[in-house]
Amino acid sequence: MKTKIMDLIREKGSEVISVRSDNTIFEAIQVMVNHNIGAVLVVSEDGKLKGIFTERDILKECVKRSDQLKSTKVESVMTTDLIIGLPEDEVEYLMGVITENKIRHIPILSEGKISGMISIGDLVKSQLKDVEYENHYLRDYIMGKYPG
Repeated sequence: MKTKIMDLIREKGSEVISVRSDNTIFEAIQVMVNHNIGAVLVVSEDGKLKGIFTERDILKECVKRSDQLKSTKVESVMTTDLIIGLPEDEVEYLMGVITENKIRHIPILSEGKISGMISIGDLVKSQLKDVEYENHYLRDYIMGKYPG
């Protein structure tokens, strides 16, 4: 059985750290540092997904105008051309999406609402778990632990 994203969210939890688009870059960086994360979703006042702000966005902005990080708004530098996932997507599919698009985080939406965020680390962890389970099952089978 293929692992679904909804299974990962159930295991990981659906809490998503976000900032509002009128927060400054510096404020967004503080949130990311405080939570030890590499990306935050950017939401409107009513909680609608507007974009994603990542470590890569910070680096680009640092090169452009490091002196303005405390006054520049997140909305002016966030990624708005979002790639999203759905709870029913399979882990292998999202692995391909992340690899193909060279990204590390994918917001998960269900019926237009944020239901979680998955990172490349979450996907790798899930695949490792599946491989460990399969290896355990195969070892037990080879050792004759199952009635034949």
